[in-house]
Amino acid sequence: MEDIDQSSSKKEPSVPHVPGPNAIDVTPDKDGGVLKDVKHEGVGDELPPLGSNVSVHYVGTLLDGSKFDSSRDRGEKFEFPLGKGNVIKAWDLGVATMKRNEVAVLYCKSNYAYGESGSPPKIPPNATLVFEVELFDWKLEDISKNKDGGILRRTLKPGGGYSSPNEEALVEISLIGRHGDKIFDQREVSFNLGDGLEHNIPDGVEQALLKFKKNERSILQLKPDYGFGSAGSQELTIPANASLEYEVELKNFEKAKESWSMDADEKLEQAKLCKEKGTTHFKSGKYALAIKQYAKIVSYLEFEKTLKDEKLVERDALLLAAFLNQAMCCLKLNEFNITKDHCQKALDMDSNNEKGLFRMGQALLGMHEPEEAKKKFEAILQFDAKNKAASNQVVICIARIRQQHQQDKKLYSNIFNTMAENDRLRALRNKMMEMPEPTQWENNEVGTASELKDPLDSVPCTESEDSESDYN
Repeated sequence: MEDIDQSSSKKEPSVPHVPGPNAIDVTPDKDGGVLKDVKHEGVGDELPPLGSNVSVHYVGTLLDGSKFDSSRDRGEKFEFPLGKGNVIKAWDLGVATMKRNEVAVLYCKSNYAYGESGSPPKIPPNATLVFEVELFDWKLEDISKNKDGGILRRTLKPGGGYSSPNEEALVEISLIGRHGDKIFDQREVSFNLGDGLEHNIPDGVEQALLKFKKNERSILQLKPDYGFGSAGSQELTIPANASLEYEVELKNFEKAKESWSMDADEKLEQAKLCKEKGTTHFKSGKYALAIKQYAKIVSYLEFEKTLKDEKLVERDALLLAAFLNQAMCCLKLNEFNITKDHCQKALDMDSNNEKGLFRMGQALLGMHEPEEAKKKFEAILQFDAKNKAASNQVVICIARIRQQHQQDKKLYSNIFNTMAENDRLRALRNKMMEMPEPTQWENNEVGTASELKDPLDSVPCTESEDSESDYN
């Protein structure tokens, strides 16, 4: 509920409020703290799930009928996340029992509203409040990082406590995975967050678990990018670009030690373990998993400045390897722009690094920039003239550049030919316009004006169109 409107000075006639005979107690303990009296039945059977963003109108009054707040007076619906404690407890309880288009009156005792303190000057201490609420609609909770609707949560059972898993936490979950009407996965599994793909658990589920409380059970709706993406999952018989639904319960979890609480030596040791895991995943062709491990190395060491001597050298070697290995994984996945970024970070650390230059060149070739790629391979040959791999790539770059020039030449040739033909037709048309009127000619040399025909009538004068192949 919004802050009480302190500016309203308009007094309206007071009509005492009392619950009707059909009012029901919606409190868990049935202590009479929140009574709901339905004035207009809603539609359907669906109720707003916990965490959903609900849209309502309301009018708030005291028991004597005096109004202290109204969204209707402001002409703007009020929205809030249900069950998150953003409004008084009576609202979280009462609105959760309402259907779409339902209008109900909530009688809220002070311990479910503003308590002993009230909300001066409009609401006195220990006040019972009356709200007429109309529920319009709701949207599922969007828990994706970018709020792009990629991960929507419908809470079936709220969890307990205030703590949630963190990155790398050991979680114990039960899950049911659905694609359409088909259940494709049903099991209990334990794993460390970040290693989900190793257990056929998609990134969207891992991201969602970071927001779960212990014993929470929720349904997650995942868009393809948060599921198994364009690759699908052959093992789980998931097709490419499939939207998925998971019912997940977080049974238990053990938080991982946060990097900020580690000293430099601990970060160094963790980075070594991540490199070993990443190498194992890379050799198995699990490039996305490998990238996650190499990214952890960066998170541990990129801003660690306290190491000295041999440990500093070891830190720099691990960090450089992380950038280079991420670049190699991204090349395998044809993610050339991201490869270029990782290579640049490696070259910022070592401008003559052969692997960094080579993989940067490969990324630029993938981005159809052969001239820039050629410069990277030639840079390798400046200090390693016998590098056959770089020499071969230079040959490939030259062939690509020549091919591009030929395509450009053909494209521009067609453009110039078209322009020349248009100029010729324009000149011919202008010449015809300068010819004398037929009446000035000898009748025995030409026909009548109606028999004359413009030579350009049979020549198309529309703008020319280049064929699609000219741009390929």
